[in-house]
Amino acid sequence: MPQQILIHLGQNKNLTLRFNMRTSPLAALWSERMQLRHSWPLDHPDRFYGFGTAAQEYDRAVNLIQQCIATINDHKKIIHRSFEYTQDCLNYLHSIFEHHHGLLDQQISEYWQSAPESARKALAELNVAVHRCESVAAGLAPRFVCTWYGMPKTQCLNSKLQRTYGTSKIQFGTMYLNYCEIGKTVEDLAHDNDNYISDAAFKPFDHYSADFNVAFFDQDIEKNYPQVQQYIDTHREFFVAKGISSVYNIQAQPLRFPIADLIYTGSRQQLLSQISQHQHVKEVELE
Repeated sequence: MPQQILIHLGQNKNLTLRFNMRTSPLAALWSERMQLRHSWPLDHPDRFYGFGTAAQEYDRAVNLIQQCIATINDHKKIIHRSFEYTQDCLNYLHSIFEHHHGLLDQQISEYWQSAPESARKALAELNVAVHRCESVAAGLAPRFVCTWYGMPKTQCLNSKLQRTYGTSKIQFGTMYLNYCEIGKTVEDLAHDNDNYISDAAFKPFDHYSADFNVAFFDQDIEKNYPQVQQYIDTHREFFVAKGISSVYNIQAQPLRFPIADLIYTGSRQQLLSQISQHQHVKEVELE
């Protein structure tokens, strides 16, 4: 099993971030998927959040989502409301993505089947655009995400691994498995108060891949537990039918799954400043 991860940032590998891999079964499983990544291209290598000014992040998010909407509707008008920077509008747009793109490995909608590649790409990117807008609204917590386009999501985390290695603490410089379902967790639903999502699009953390994200902030997710529990109580019939009665049920518990930790010297602010100048993942290596 590799012991370190190197992430080269910038078009010319201007900045390299080095991580120590954790010695856990979770990290080992992720490493196995990473060995297969070379068959698929790195998707959205510029998927950085919160490293610019508030105005820069806002403009970037709005421009992306408006471009997606225009390209999608140019093929066939399926988005029937003007963009507003509200959670309700973002929930609506996310439901458009879920319905017309389809859930994980279920791209069978009429829109998807008939759409040219440009419209398919815009529909897939609508999900990224929605989450970018939500990230700006949430306060610009800096992080970046790496995913591999087209890589099958065939592996699942069992409940024992989730309970043992999941954490409710987000730590600066830690790398986590990325949520790769198409849908929303209970935590997402509670935060978004989503009235558009279909029953089929409720998706607890299950599948994992080589996809990961790196956080450059600290957060205690436990503070969100009362909100999540209240949402479960409000929609009790729906969740009880799925075997969920409490936020502490593994399918409802807001957890993150750490796999590696950044090695760095100097101040956090210096590091954030360096990353902000090279917001592009050129290559990810295992050593």
